[in-house]
Amino acid sequence: MKIFITGIGGISAAGKNITEHLKSFRLMKRNAGTVSLFDTSLPYPVFEVKSPLVNKQVNKQVNKQKNEMRTLSLAMSALKEALHDAGLQKDFSAIKTGVCLGTSVASQLNDIDFYRTYRNTGAAGMAPVDRFLKGNLAEAIAKSIKANGPSVTVVNACSSGADAIGVALSWLRNGVCDIAIAGGADELNRVPLCGFGALGILSKSLCSPFDKDRSGLNLGEGAGVLILETEKSASLRGKKSALRLAGYGAAADAYHLTAPRPDGSGLESALRKSLADANITPQDVCFVNAHGTATHDNDKVEGIVIEKIFGPKIKFLSTKGYTGHTLGAAGGLEAAFTASALRECWIPASAGFVRQDENIPVKPITEQTQINGSFAVSTSLAFGGNNASIVIARNQ
Repeated sequence: MKIFITGIGGISAAGKNITEHLKSFRLMKRNAGTVSLFDTSLPYPVFEVKSPLVNKQVNKQVNKQKNEMRTLSLAMSALKEALHDAGLQKDFSAIKTGVCLGTSVASQLNDIDFYRTYRNTGAAGMAPVDRFLKGNLAEAIAKSIKANGPSVTVVNACSSGADAIGVALSWLRNGVCDIAIAGGADELNRVPLCGFGALGILSKSLCSPFDKDRSGLNLGEGAGVLILETEKSASLRGKKSALRLAGYGAAADAYHLTAPRPDGSGLESALRKSLADANITPQDVCFVNAHGTATHDNDKVEGIVIEKIFGPKIKFLSTKGYTGHTLGAAGGLEAAFTASALRECWIPASAGFVRQDENIPVKPITEQTQINGSFAVSTSLAFGGNNASIVIARNQ
């Protein structure tokens, strides 16, 4: 069964829509800076979304709630663009539609003031809790567009967005729904910034994925949303698309809480499963959009596995040099970028890369590159040993 990608939406520090992202990629523009969303003494640069987040009409129901979760606003912004791209209305009550979105930060009640007040006084207002409960991404979006199918929020660390797309793919293939809204969203927050800083994996300079002198990641925020649709559904409404979601694979290392398995067997398994699911070989893949966090172990393991599967001449990159690591949103955003690159027939330079690491047998592209193939892969690696791989296809 063919599953088409009929709409793409994305927001991050690199742009408030896909067109702006592509412009940033062409110019190698890196919109990083100090945190402005909250007070912190930590010296790490971040990729923060500065543009207005949502259109009030798209998010009318949810915006009745004061001070909605930022992650939900980011998701709604990406959804607005994806729906427009797909030529869909905002009322899905007559269409069998599912919503599956991944997140990490939004699954946590990271309201320090709430906890401080409760600890100091023994009581606290419930507004933060209400905001948190009403901020369940999939449920809130399903309610806002009157979706009548399943709604699931996937929380699987930094592979959440990719895994959500994989769940949506299974829904469509098995007739659970005709259209699925899938992807991921996450916001910048003091708690993960402090947590990643305590782990010693944040860089004090702009990140440099796969570079010999990489010193860690930069946190970012954003959302990436795909509109996925069965061939029958797209045909009935006269919607044509050159892009398909062709395959998905997932595997767990079960090795370490935060570190990838050194031999990369979990990632290799996820990649091979996605290729088999798409019924293609590694030689059919024209480029890989790697997870590429710029942390030492992640990039080393991922580079070794990419070379092992695709060979030394494979074109690959990391877009995290433009967006930062957006955690649960990364899989959704990077799927959107991968699909857009196939549609545009070019991929950007991997920002931040200068020198090849002798421990990594391949190096990412360093300049804008034309592509001509029909298949591309987007990988996502996560704490807990979670690995996910998505195959996106372009109809020739």
